[in-house]
Amino acid sequence: MELLENEVHVWYFNVDKFSNEIEFHKNFLSIEEKSKSKKFKFEKDRALNILARSSLRILSSLYLDTSANAIEFKYGTYGKPDYNFKTNLKFNVSHSGKFVVLAFVKNSEIGVDVEKVKTDFDVLDIAENFFSDSEIEMLHKAKLDDLYKAFYRCWTRKESFIKAKGSGLSFPLASFTVSLNYKEAELLKTEWNPSEKEEWSLYSFEPAFGYIGALSVGANISKAIYRNWSGTI
Repeated sequence: MELLENEVHVWYFNVDKFSNEIEFHKNFLSIEEKSKSKKFKFEKDRALNILARSSLRILSSLYLDTSANAIEFKYGTYGKPDYNFKTNLKFNVSHSGKFVVLAFVKNSEIGVDVEKVKTDFDVLDIAENFFSDSEIEMLHKAKLDDLYKAFYRCWTRKESFIKAKGSGLSFPLASFTVSLNYKEAELLKTEWNPSEKEEWSLYSFEPAFGYIGALSVGANISKAIYRNWSGTI
């Protein structure tokens, strides 16, 4: 499976599609991953964990041309996952509700986030506590019928950027600004480096009705390709 230098590949799937294949997918997990999956209290959470881990292994094996079971992972100080061997392939994973999203790129830091859209909370109250002044101002100007989607576009873009940086919440969410509009996802400003916004490519996408996702890549990417994963090996 070919991934070009200036591309990013995003794979997504609904876990319900694989409800009868959990035992099969468990075969791809390491002993440690199997042990961790057993600790989930609810079956739906256990299934989601197994499918997220197995899909990462299967897709990685296709890009790396190796066995899915042979792949080893390591984790950064703030928990960001990476391959535990030398490769220019980078990845990130997110899940929410019934959807899992995986993103792959070469030679660049990457972060992906997906969220199930909910409308049972005060958008502006949350924004006042976590968003930058510019983002709050943009949210106040959003049309009422687009308010929640605008919030989630902002939230997922910020989350994907933090995940790509791999620094957890070591810097405040309000210390950088992203766009909120539908058509153009952008990193508009970072307080620590005025020129950093030029170094990142941001994308928003909707893997299914009621879900919003975002992607941050630390490079100038010319194309993002989105694919619904069927589980094919």
